Amino acid sequence: MDRETMGGLVALAPVGRLATVRRDGRPHVVPICFVIIDGVVYSAVDHKPKRHQHLQRVSSITATGAASLLVDEYDDDWSRLWWVRLDGAARLVDDTAEAERAIRSLSDKYPQYRDRPPSGPVLAVDVQRWAGWSATT
Repeated sequence: MDRETMGGLVALAPVGRLATVRRDGRPHVVPICFVIIDGVVYSAVDHKPKRHQHLQRVSSITATGAASLLVDEYDDDWSRLWWVRLDGAARLVDDTAEAERAIRSLSDKYPQYRDRPPSGPVLAVDVQRWAGWSATT
């Protein structure tokens, strides 16, 4: 699957799975809402109920600076299956303009954010590698 095809599939996907590594080396995977802008994946901690305020994804990104986003499509018709994985350097966004642009883009993609945009930390993955597979290629 070529990069353009992968990019189109990722951009339209409603959810992805963010994989990080904890400080002790154990993996951590969580579903996220996301957008991709100029090769950077953005997500934000939103208002949905969480068990606690100290989220593992934030701790892992701070500790290791690495993450992967897996986006996929499952269908009982296996000829429609595909997945794309984006690997890169992960960080918390500390630039106000960049964070605002990410929140605007998230609000454009997800109607649920329009009335109540995410107010928590904005996470970024500067994508360094794309990998993917499709049953049709």
